[in-house]
Amino acid sequence: MKFNLIFLALAVMFVGCEKDNDDDISAISTVNFKFTHKWNETEVLNTNFNTLQFTNAFGNELTIERLRYLISKIKLTKNTGEVITINEYTLVDLEDINSLSFTTNQAVALGHYSNISFVFGFTNEDNTDGTYTDLNSASWNVPALLGGGYHYMQLDGKYINSSNIETGYNYHAIRAADNPGPNPSFPQDTFFEVNLGEIHLNGTTQITIAMDIAQWFKEPNLWDLNQYDQMLMPNSTAQILMYQNGQNVFNLVSVE
Repeated sequence: MKFNLIFLALAVMFVGCEKDNDDDISAISTVNFKFTHKWNETEVLNTNFNTLQFTNAFGNELTIERLRYLISKIKLTKNTGEVITINEYTLVDLEDINSLSFTTNQAVALGHYSNISFVFGFTNEDNTDGTYTDLNSASWNVPALLGGGYHYMQLDGKYINSSNIETGYNYHAIRAADNPGPNPSFPQDTFFEVNLGEIHLNGTTQITIAMDIAQWFKEPNLWDLNQYDQMLMPNSTAQILMYQNGQNVFNLVSVE
């Protein structure tokens, strides 16, 4: 009898532990994303636009006049390796406060996930010209001579050039293309997946993500706007440099 009681107690403990570690539980919830922005450690809002108050790592003094970017294909990975894909996208625009938060339409199971990720821009498969009416109306399209599809990001402003003259820059990220014209070629993919790490979904969850705008100009490629300021969309070298600098732009701030 004593042996049976001990066995029963161990069985209850085992079942309890198994339930605690089970990621595939029945409760589900939508997920809310909040996007924040900073320049190094300083918060950036649209009230900071059009003012010469930022200096990049190279030493260019600059303003920000517009910043908007696309994220898509959110993935949540369970401890078992199973991946849940949310095939939605959102255009984040600092000038539109309503775009700084995004709630998924697809509900997911609560519990622990070993990683959450999203795609910056569109994958080549999703980047189909003329497909998304809301992006069309936002003038987010890429010219057909550069392969069509859509922008990944538009970061615009002015900077003080080497002649001490204020001039414009257009840091626009797209799919890198060579040979602009009816048959452009694509040297490499320039969308990228952002891995934010492990999270735990517990009821209605808000995931706050920060973009460090300064990082776009910092590393591994120290960015001199005197060299790369405008006409960057048809410049595949510049697009690949942006892709490389974007790898450490985003980070997970909090999960609440």
